[in-house]
Amino acid sequence: MDSSFRGNYDSGEDFVLEYGDLRFTFNERDFAERCEQAAVRLGFVHDRLDPSEVDDLVNLTVNGEVDEPLSNLGAHVNDCWAELSGPAERSLVHWLRRLVFRGAWLDQRVKEGELDVRFDEREQRFEYVQPARDHEPVELAPAPSWFTVAYVPVDERR
Repeated sequence: MDSSFRGNYDSGEDFVLEYGDLRFTFNERDFAERCEQAAVRLGFVHDRLDPSEVDDLVNLTVNGEVDEPLSNLGAHVNDCWAELSGPAERSLVHWLRRLVFRGAWLDQRVKEGELDVRFDEREQRFEYVQPARDHEPVELAPAPSWFTVAYVPVDERR
């Protein structure tokens, strides 16, 4: 199978996400960073995680659960499982996977020249734009928030 055809993202062979004809492969660092970014976007975490917390987050994203927590984040996931799980399209695991995949898909579109990235001064954030459409911004579907059950490290709780 030719893994370089249009649409496939590849940064390594440690993790694989497939959807339809798309097969995205990630190295360990890339996948972990994407999981952490997805968790921040979803409001589940608010800051950088330590390595054991990242390991638990990756474990959750890949396996859909954290059987043996390595950190307080993993224990928090298990303590709040009823609020984090639910119908597939509403679970934290579903949205972590979806945002990891979406980010890689968008980055692949940038690599292939279909999208560009620019900084929006007014909003103070980066956005994807479409060069073929006069640099019109890409409207991303909104993601739900897990702010109410967010993980807050013990040393940051007040």
